[in-house]
Formats: sequence, structure tokens, C-alpha cells
Amino acid sequence: MNRFILGTICFNVALLSGLETCAAGDWKQFRGSYSNSVAGSENLPVELSGSTIAWKAELPGRGLSGPIISGSEVFVSSSSGFFQDRLHMLCFDSASGEKKWHRQFSAIGRTMTHEKMANATPTMATDGKRLLAFFSSNDLICTDLRGRLIWFRGLGSEYPNASNSLGMSSSPIIVHDVAIVQVESDAEAFACGIDLATGETLWRLNRPRAANWTSPTAIVTRSVKSSLVLLQSSKGITAVRPADGSIAWNFEGGAATIPSTTVSDGVLYVPSNGVTALKVTAEGVEEIWNAANLSPSTASPVVYNGQCLVLNSSGVLSSGRIADGDRVWQLRLRGPFSSSPVVSGGHLYAFNESGTAFVVRLEQERGTIISELDLGEQVLCSPGVGDGALFVRSDQHLIRISRPE
Repeated sequence: MNRFILGTICFNVALLSGLETCAAGDWKQFRGSYSNSVAGSENLPVELSGSTIAWKAELPGRGLSGPIISGSEVFVSSSSGFFQDRLHMLCFDSASGEKKWHRQFSAIGRTMTHEKMANATPTMATDGKRLLAFFSSNDLICTDLRGRLIWFRGLGSEYPNASNSLGMSSSPIIVHDVAIVQVESDAEAFACGIDLATGETLWRLNRPRAANWTSPTAIVTRSVKSSLVLLQSSKGITAVRPADGSIAWNFEGGAATIPSTTVSDGVLYVPSNGVTALKVTAEGVEEIWNAANLSPSTASPVVYNGQCLVLNSSGVLSSGRIADGDRVWQLRLRGPFSSSPVVSGGHLYAFNESGTAFVVRLEQERGTIISELDLGEQVLCSPGVGDGALFVRSDQHLIRISRPE
């Protein structure tokens, strides 16, 4: 990578980060539009109660996929049927909870998953004009924002060996009109870039053959030429160019296969031997620090206000300084957690598997639980933030949490 491109990346990442934090925006994919679980100033409630549940909308079947938000609409996927072979894409009005449309498709690929998972495990993505829904069956569906089909790819049919008995869960992302999809298993593993307009494969990259449930993330700049897609596996991180899939650099220090990498201000926080912070350089990346005692379990790290926040397998929230990785404080929450928390307005919002929501005030020297709310339903998805509200889905419902009118 030459120094001009590196400079462009650093400048544009800083510019985009500034835009993200100063304006309330959409929540366009897994962990938000920038895959970092940080929302703008949405004025979310910090004292949760029954009055902060604005509405609950019933959902068909099951799903672990998180909601995404574009403008005044919320989108979510589900799967139903004894074999989970019925695929659902739904759109709701974010203010009222009214269902605006509901599309259904038949799965082509393998639908078997672990009983805790569902075919609708990957979170959808949008570029504000089109919707991309991916399923554990490796069926990839693109519609417009009114649910009209643009194209359908049965990747499970095209690559039948790319599956596992537990189910696939990698969520796609969109970078400059290119859909990035990771499909990795013990038998067959690849990542591909697909033209969002046509559904045609632009590039396909062979990946390490091993089960992998992480999702791609990206260093997004104004230009597709200087943007980078980050593909994580047990081998480490591979940075590829979204336009053609060419490899820019590799980090070969190994990484987790469930929690995904977070990017903040051009630094990668990789779930690797705890958390490893990597800085992009002209030659690739260099390690800044490694913190073995910051050990994410299923939830991906969140970086906010000089802190790297991780949830471990015991439900303990830890905060490490992003300058050196030293752990500053810990706070025990009641776990376990399958979802990644989100941060907005100086507070962290986390949902455990039994459906209890926690609001944690984030300070440099400590974290404090401000309130809790038991939703009474299992929650396995990562929530979304947009249109002045927090959206979370259980097996049965899509729920809006916001300040009472």
C-alpha cells in the first residue's frame, strides 16, 4: 500500500468518524453503518421501564438477525417452517410499528442449524436504496426498499459443501455498491464481492477451510480504491480491496471465530489472544498492544471515548484504555450474552439471552448500571439504533424502546 493511499485512508476514516458521531444516522448493517456498535446522539432513555416500550410487533418464525434502520423504516428477517426453509423479509414503520410489507421466499441451501440458532441468523444490510438479506442456508436476496425482488443468489446451491451442522451466521456488508459475503466452513470456504445492482460475482477469494462465524468489516473511505474490507478467521485478518478482491495485507497472529473486529479512527481492535490493537501503516499493519485480559466471548468489542469495551463469557464487562490496552475497570452483568452491546450518548445498552436489558453509564474510571428491564423473551440478536430509538428483536417480536412521548 503506498503512502498516498494510506494518507487518504487515514484522512477519510477520521472524516467519516466525525460525521458519524455528530449526526444521528441510519443503522444500515450488523453493528451499525460503520460496524462499530456506536450510535450518534439519539437521546435514548437511560431509565428503562414499561413506559419506554413504545411498541411490539409480532414476527413470524424465529431469528437471531438484528434489525436495521433506514430513515423511518425498520427491516428485519426471519425464518419459519419445520425445516426453517421459509425465508422472511419484513418492513415496519419505526414510529408506529405498523407492518408496511412482508416478502417470503423458499430456501435453496441447507437449512439445518443448532437448536439455539435459526436460518435467519445473519443481519440484513442496506445502502439506503436496496436491501440485502442473507441466511444460514447461504441464500442471498436483494430487494428494493419496497420489497420488490431485484435478484436472488442461492450460494448454498452453487457451493453445496460450504455449510456446517451448527449453522452459518456471518452478516454481509455493503462497501461502495459491492456486497461482501463470507461463507466459511471446514469443507469449503470463500469470500466474494457481488455487484449490488446485478447480483453478479465481481470476485471470489478462497479462504482458510475452517468453521467461522465472524462478519466482515471495513475501513471505508470516499473512494472504493482506497477502502479496505477486513476478513477475519482463525488465521488472522486479511485486508482486501472491495472492487476486485485483491489482497492489500495480512495479519497472521490468529483471531477468534465468533466475535468480529472493530475499527475506530483507523485502528483495528481484533479479538486475538484477548484483544490486539493494530495500526494501519504504509507496509500493512503493526501491533500497538495486546491485552490478554480483555477477552471477548460472543459479543464483539466496542470502542468509545478512549475505551475498548468487551463482554466475556461470564457476563463481565471490562474497559481497557485504547492507548495501551490496560484494563481500567470491570462490571459484572448477568449473562450469558449472545448479542453485541451498543453505545449511545455515553451509555452502553446490552441484552442478555433471557431478555434482560442493561443500561450502563460509561465513565473513564468505572461503569455503573443505571437501570434494567426484563423483556420476558429470549434475545439473541444485536440491537439497532435509529430514528431516536433502540430496536431489538426477540424470537417473537420486534420491539421499539424510546423515551415516552
